[in-house]
Amino acid sequence: MTRILLKILAALVAAFLLYNLWVLGHIVYWRDHNPGASSFMNEQLARLQQDDPEAELRHKWVPYDKISPNLKRALIASEDAKFVDHEGFDWDGIEAAFEKNLQKGKIVAGGSTISQQLAKNLFLSSGKTPWRKLEEALITVMLESVLDKRRIYEIYLNVIEWGNGVFGAEAASRYYFRTGASRLSSSQAAKLAAMVPNPRYYDEHRGAPGLARKTRIIQRRMGYVELP
Repeated sequence: MTRILLKILAALVAAFLLYNLWVLGHIVYWRDHNPGASSFMNEQLARLQQDDPEAELRHKWVPYDKISPNLKRALIASEDAKFVDHEGFDWDGIEAAFEKNLQKGKIVAGGSTISQQLAKNLFLSSGKTPWRKLEEALITVMLESVLDKRRIYEIYLNVIEWGNGVFGAEAASRYYFRTGASRLSSSQAAKLAAMVPNPRYYDEHRGAPGLARKTRIIQRRMGYVELP
């Protein structure tokens, strides 16, 4: 029995190492090549095609320089104020989120950085499990070790979800405001940033209570943001 358990354990360790080598290989490749799709994109496309087999995602890659500084500032102001300074994890933010969740008695804040969000979006599912959080942390370390902040942010801006089947800054800009990502105004960028925590909900409830207030708060913070 012990030998069988050791063989099973060895097989699990080997699978874990091979998977993470596969992940690392992709990240190294993405230093100068763009991802074609993310795990979240594939998951949402499968969901949409359950109702409509012909469904397609709205997504178009645009270079970092073709995305409005307004949107770059808005997302950092909203999602990760210490992005340019930390090495993947905002420990103060994690502690604050833990205390807030403890007070509320449920999960109401995550404390995830932009790098952590990118790790999840690129490789993992939307399901919440202890294994996923551990894998997310490991992938975050890989991203921060292999890519510089500008490249991490460029990929993030192009793959994050912004609505039902809407991914990336260019598709979101055209979907909500009928303009390119390079031309977003300060208020438009702040509104897109405010939608990120729950994009499908805000896609269907664009006048939702609180969205305008969040937009104004983000817009006030944008002037203090440092960009990579």
